[in-house]
Amino acid sequence: MNCGVSMDKEALKQKKVAVLMGGVSSEREISLKSGNAILKSLQGSGYKAVGIDVDNAISEKLRTEAIEVAYIALHGRYGEDGAIQGLLEILGIPYTGSGVLASALAMDKYISKFVLESRKLPTPRYTVCFAGSTFSFPYPFIVKPAHEGSTIGISVVNDESEVHKALTEALRYDKKVLIEEYLPGREITVGIVNGEPLPIVEVKPSSGFYDFTAKYTKGMTEYLVPADLPIQLTFRASEIALEAWSAFEMAGCVRIDMIIHDDVPYVIDINTSPGMTETSLVPKAWASLGRTFDQLVERILSEATLKA
Repeated sequence: MNCGVSMDKEALKQKKVAVLMGGVSSEREISLKSGNAILKSLQGSGYKAVGIDVDNAISEKLRTEAIEVAYIALHGRYGEDGAIQGLLEILGIPYTGSGVLASALAMDKYISKFVLESRKLPTPRYTVCFAGSTFSFPYPFIVKPAHEGSTIGISVVNDESEVHKALTEALRYDKKVLIEEYLPGREITVGIVNGEPLPIVEVKPSSGFYDFTAKYTKGMTEYLVPADLPIQLTFRASEIALEAWSAFEMAGCVRIDMIIHDDVPYVIDINTSPGMTETSLVPKAWASLGRTFDQLVERILSEATLKA
């Protein structure tokens, strides 16, 4: 929930805006694509925008460049988990997207389950596993690093012979791993921009599993916008997404991923800084309304504030 005071378009055009991209997470390359698309859009729309590749000298870069507003195009650790948001709060630089708490809660796939359960929002059953620990969970299940996005390090495990490989892969990226019930069904996503739910997108990967390759390779996945769902199911999925938005106190642009299983939309992932590449889902949903990418970028920037 964003109670800050947003700036109008003309006021923003007088500010120096930094598009924060790249970073040091495993999603660096995707972030650079998102950031450069946003930067090109802002510059084309007349904003005084510059791109900044985020590293451990980011605080000094922001001061040297005299940045007045930050557009966060970072994905993953240190960019989507509350870290950069906390720094911007300390520096007094208004920024796009969710604040420190919402970002941190949503980024941790294990902790986010508690928030969803507190609002009685449907989400698959789960447990957690750490390096060297053991767990018992019925097959099939999904193994996910707790703090990664873009389906990095994720595996579907069907029997005992696949457990070790899946855990080894996930533990390459995180010391904490989410073990989650595998629910077969239709995969959908609901984008929300400044509190407005967008048309639902159905994701149909040709491989049958929406992994990193399917997500970022042209032609590997079919996207149906809007998803061909019964009206009651469309309404329920959008309602769940908005309830999650409220529960986490999110702001700006987010994406709520779900699986429809037995006519119930189950939340499987929450993205507080979703991709803005040519294959990204929020831009696809936005475009289905007859709106341009430039309008999307400006709408997100219009809500840049300090959240603390």
